[in-house]
Amino acid sequence: MKQNNYDVVIVGGGISGAALFYELASFSDIKRVALVEKYECIAPLNTCGRSNSQTIHCGDIETNYTFEKAAKVRDVAKMVVNYALKYGYENKFMFAHQKMALGVGDAEVEKITARYEKFRELYPYLELFDKDTLRQIEPKIVEGKDGKDRPENIVAMGVRDGQYTTMDYGAMSDSLVKNAKNIGGDGYDVFLNTRIDEIKKVGDTFYLKAADGQAFSASYVVVDAGAHSLFLAHKMGYGEHLGALPIAGSFYFTKKQLLRGKVYMVQNDKLPFAALHGDPDILADGNTRFGPTALALPKLERYRGLGSCVDFLKSLNFDGKIASILAGLLKDSDIRNYVGRNFVFEIPYINKREFAKDVQKIVPTITAADITYASGFGGVRPQVLNKQTGRLELGEGRIATNDGIAFNMTPSPGATSCFETARIDMVALCEYLGKKFDEDKFKSELA
Repeated sequence: MKQNNYDVVIVGGGISGAALFYELASFSDIKRVALVEKYECIAPLNTCGRSNSQTIHCGDIETNYTFEKAAKVRDVAKMVVNYALKYGYENKFMFAHQKMALGVGDAEVEKITARYEKFRELYPYLELFDKDTLRQIEPKIVEGKDGKDRPENIVAMGVRDGQYTTMDYGAMSDSLVKNAKNIGGDGYDVFLNTRIDEIKKVGDTFYLKAADGQAFSASYVVVDAGAHSLFLAHKMGYGEHLGALPIAGSFYFTKKQLLRGKVYMVQNDKLPFAALHGDPDILADGNTRFGPTALALPKLERYRGLGSCVDFLKSLNFDGKIASILAGLLKDSDIRNYVGRNFVFEIPYINKREFAKDVQKIVPTITAADITYASGFGGVRPQVLNKQTGRLELGEGRIATNDGIAFNMTPSPGATSCFETARIDMVALCEYLGKKFDEDKFKSELA
């Protein structure tokens, strides 16, 4: 059996793994790095443009972000923009679109207005759009069913132009790997169709065994495998206080472009999942895509057979504490009703009619006949259940062992924050291996 020996092995070729691969080549003196992906291409799952919102989440219109989180995310989001600008990827897979958060009804209008007054300190380019302005820049959200303006009070905060808002993260991942190989040279290798089934540490060395018989050894390992990160962590005895709850997001398409830019709704603070939004899909000729839904799905990967169902059962790590967390969530009527409604969105014939009712909050004139279920679109976002806190933990999940291996689970805004996630890993592994991280170069090129 051939043994592939590396300083660092990265398990998972999505945006997080690709970003780390690139950062190690660009900003460290590490010479031997392997990126191992179990499928046939880079970014085949949640990073793929068909699986996510294609949004650069910088915190300006994400109504579930606190002021403090928005300040952090704003700076992190600049990194993906700076990377794309460095290589001239604007209007190739990074685009500037109009975007806004829409408030409908007096309560939401008040919330958006107050948020705008506070958050324009962080984002000086933000504008507050009244109904007259919205009629000009995004007419379909003002047009009512009778041909007149919709009756509700509406307002939006957002930006018309000049800000990069949209990214095909799958294409970005491909570019990261290509550029890393060019920079790192012969020591930076990519292995596709290579599923890591086992990771063991013997002495100071990690040994990784793949399903096809290949074997790898490394002084440091980073697992960037989405929901499977926790699955592999559990196999090694790490993160046993955590369980993975996979949430699948589906989308619906219109047959024509209804929206000129991204329109997000105000998120219900009680709900741990993203609010519905609509935008021109950059992979579907600009036709409008609405979503995502949020369906608890007993598998770790979407559209990839039943194999990940078994992995889900192991990753859920079910016991009385997990049951208590789930029961607590369902006790809340808002969450319970939301879960039930999102289940309906997956049932043929019924789904379009019910989903159209929700979309009408953005485009009042839309009907079930105007939308089609986006088959093959949507991914799985791993949400983390923490037995120690008894809560569903939101945002990015990371298990740092301080033992030469780290595990990352990166739900939204994981793609936007990929360079920061990678930087944290790079700092830790360089310190562990006694290698150099060129922080000044990192800041000058990305930060």
